[in-house]
Amino acid sequence: MANRVEKDTLGTIEVPAHVYYGAQTARAVVNFPISGLKPHPDFVWATLVIKKCAALANMATGRLDSRIGEAIVSAATEALEGRFDGHFVVDPFQAGAGTSHNMNVNEVLANRAEELLGGTRGEYARVHPNDHVNMAQSTNDVIPTAMRLASLKMYSMLRTQLHRLSESLHQKGEEFDRVLKSGRTHLQDAVPIRLGQEFEAYAVAIDKNISAMEGCLDGLCELGLGGTAVGTGLNAEPRYIGLVVEEIGEMTGFPVYPSKNLVETTQNMDPFVRLSSVLKGVAINLTRIVNDLRLLSSGPMTGLNEINLPPVQPGSSIMPGKVNPVVPEMVNMVSYQVIGADATVTLAAQAGQLELNVMMPVIVYNLLFSMDILKNAVNKLHESCINGITANVTRCAGFLEGSVGMVTVLAPYIGYAAAAEVAKESVRTGRSSKEIIVSRELLSPEALAEIIDPYPLTNPGIPGKRNG
Repeated sequence: MANRVEKDTLGTIEVPAHVYYGAQTARAVVNFPISGLKPHPDFVWATLVIKKCAALANMATGRLDSRIGEAIVSAATEALEGRFDGHFVVDPFQAGAGTSHNMNVNEVLANRAEELLGGTRGEYARVHPNDHVNMAQSTNDVIPTAMRLASLKMYSMLRTQLHRLSESLHQKGEEFDRVLKSGRTHLQDAVPIRLGQEFEAYAVAIDKNISAMEGCLDGLCELGLGGTAVGTGLNAEPRYIGLVVEEIGEMTGFPVYPSKNLVETTQNMDPFVRLSSVLKGVAINLTRIVNDLRLLSSGPMTGLNEINLPPVQPGSSIMPGKVNPVVPEMVNMVSYQVIGADATVTLAAQAGQLELNVMMPVIVYNLLFSMDILKNAVNKLHESCINGITANVTRCAGFLEGSVGMVTVLAPYIGYAAAAEVAKESVRTGRSSKEIIVSRELLSPEALAEIIDPYPLTNPGIPGKRNG
């Protein structure tokens, strides 16, 4: 493969002739062959948006020659359309603060702009990656801004999928509203509940997660672009700061605004810690919900088998006919990954020192990866699992009939001690609590029937009495 020779402040280095990146990116490729991963596409997108808007703002202030600026804008537009996707190559585990990623983008745009102006890749005679593409910027304000923009983009996609999951759960809550079953606490029999109430509770939990995510938006919309190296704004004109944020808002549609304290925005990773914590909360609720689905569908002959999950693939290489809850199992694994990623974000965020947190690359990698896999997992959960769940009504009714939790309903009438004796006899003999109560003449069959009318048992109040 043919190479070209480029020069940076450390000297010369060979760069593959066909690529648009340059010397600093080539050094990063050699220095950081760590994970084999490439930067997240939305992180690249966000960095390109910043570069395009910075060129527009610098032209508006008169600092950047319009011919050079328009070439950078054209190059960024082509990159945003996906033309140079294979040229953003720096491993997420890279130099602190993300300098290598920032320079990767600077070099790609500079080389393409150089070509547009009649030059050759690697010359930088007309357009320079630092002097022009990175004008009025530093890695230290570009990367945290790109982190915010990429998170906002991913947030909107994840929120859409969570809303769809919530709608599916609410629909199942309505569909199963008349299905009575035994509740369980400590994995033991408890008082009656409706299957619909369980699913409605799952939906409300997801709704609360969505609300918590919305609480992260303000911090993500506060941009520190223009703070440059340490937040003091050195080499960035005051007018540029307002203009570049305005350009970003127009290009993305995000309600972004300039930070009131650029030093704080440069130092502090709080918005990402908050978002990561919310993602962990989503993961915790998801794994709790799918664990319930696995229990409720367990069996089919030797488990609870109160619901049926849609079969999506054979479950065993050795046991014919076995079908496993594979979608909930996948959601479990995704949730555990997200919870682990939150630990990484937490540690990296507290590792900031003085004017900068150099651990930003690992923070943004874990955030975007978490949102990506959550988005995809939630989509499959509502599409391939929740929407197709059916209830085993007879099975639910049978468990309810035999549940010792039914005696709790009768405690206000026969007393706690007598109800406990009925429960113990039911467990010992296998007879239903209703049968035992009638045989012991604790209540007449007519009174018992009125008290244990099933549907009112799942609403507030004392069964069999008027509750004002």
